[in-house]
Amino acid sequence: MGTGPKEVTMKSIKRETMSKQVVDQIIELLTSGQLHPGDKLPTEAELTDKLFVSRPVLREALSSLETMGMIQRKTREGTFFSNKIGSKPFSIMLALSAGDIPAVMDARMSLELGLVTMAAEKITDSQLEQLAEVLRATSLSKQGYVGLDKEFHRTIAYSANNPILEGSIDPLLNMFDEIEKQIPMMDRDHTATMREHQAIFEALQQHDPLAAHSAMYHHLNHVRSKVLKSLG
Repeated sequence: MGTGPKEVTMKSIKRETMSKQVVDQIIELLTSGQLHPGDKLPTEAELTDKLFVSRPVLREALSSLETMGMIQRKTREGTFFSNKIGSKPFSIMLALSAGDIPAVMDARMSLELGLVTMAAEKITDSQLEQLAEVLRATSLSKQGYVGLDKEFHRTIAYSANNPILEGSIDPLLNMFDEIEKQIPMMDRDHTATMREHQAIFEALQQHDPLAAHSAMYHHLNHVRSKVLKSLG
């Protein structure tokens, strides 16, 4: 006597997994030499046909690539690989790791800890005033402070005055923006962000690299734990 079908356990295919696969395929056009920086990509219709994905999945992937500066979308002209990709290998590596949130968080921590240490030695009075203005604006904006948070970290990064590392911080912060959009507002802690940013600012004011490193590590470790808990 036959038995019924056995029960099996399978993981559902996540939408972001499909989007990540599309990102990988588009990047491969570049890394394989089929297309080059500045070249026009196939149309959306052609890409959906070749990749066997829906328009929403394709557009999600293209938005991620645009955020990282990999592509440019021009009205009535189409989508093009950026002309500057060849000078930004970090953007390619970041695009290929887009779905690996822990790796993105670790990369951000590694980069910003070095930048804040250098910034403590090099930051100017005008840059400190700029940070102070961002802090004041953040204190008054409990709902829409994500952009101000990004500006705070970006200002510190540029205060390190290292053109090589400056080319890495913007795509990384843009990538984190996309991650942070997935975090419910109720899981965000405006008070903790203000307190931690203030500690970083005070260490920079004192031009104390060790204190700045410690304050940034405490802040980013808290952010990493919050993100992984919220999205895990």
